[in-house]
Amino acid sequence: MKNIVLILIGFLTIQTFAQSKNFIDQPFLETIAEIDTLVTPNKIHLVIILNEEDNRNRKSTEELEASMLRVLNSLKLDLEKNLSLLDYSSDFKKYFLSGQKILKTKMYSLIVNDAQTVGKVMAGLEREEISNVSITKTEYSKSDQLLLNLKAKAILKAKQNAEKMVEPLNQKIGKAIYISDLETESITSQLQGRVAGVQIRGYSSIYGSRAQEDIVIDFEKMKFSTKVKVKFTIE
Repeated sequence: MKNIVLILIGFLTIQTFAQSKNFIDQPFLETIAEIDTLVTPNKIHLVIILNEEDNRNRKSTEELEASMLRVLNSLKLDLEKNLSLLDYSSDFKKYFLSGQKILKTKMYSLIVNDAQTVGKVMAGLEREEISNVSITKTEYSKSDQLLLNLKAKAILKAKQNAEKMVEPLNQKIGKAIYISDLETESITSQLQGRVAGVQIRGYSSIYGSRAQEDIVIDFEKMKFSTKVKVKFTIE
């Protein structure tokens, strides 16, 4: 039995070596191609904090919540899908003022699809004395499909490169015998408030006068890139 196992291992080793040798013996051309693109974020995460202590008229959390919902509904947002409660507990932040009065805090997550809507949300909430609004994250919702498309374009570019390289030799490339995904990069911005990548105009004037103007926000575009290595046979 032991001899049979040794013979089988020897046969598999010879076969593997022969396949490897056949691959090495083939004339081939190796080329690397990279493709990238820039896209505008279309999934922007906001955090809205409602705190009785944050407004000068000392509105209750319930009153602030009603004002928030009124503003968001006026913008025709799908609140059932894009608004969620992150935290609500009178024990999360409580302050005992004038005896047993408890100031409560509520924290909401809101997802919107463009910078213009972000500006309208922030301006509308500020007019209702809800100023604790921050941008926490930006995404591109179709990133997976975008990266697949970039890979396909990178492989096509690698083929075109290979064809041009053998053209002066009056030769042609054959089938691809090796493809490697060298590097794929998708940049998802993790943002905290007014940071690099976000430009906000009109914010200070609204804070000062609560004027009836929208906040203008510009987001830096997100970069997606991919790089592939491909080996083609030479005919």
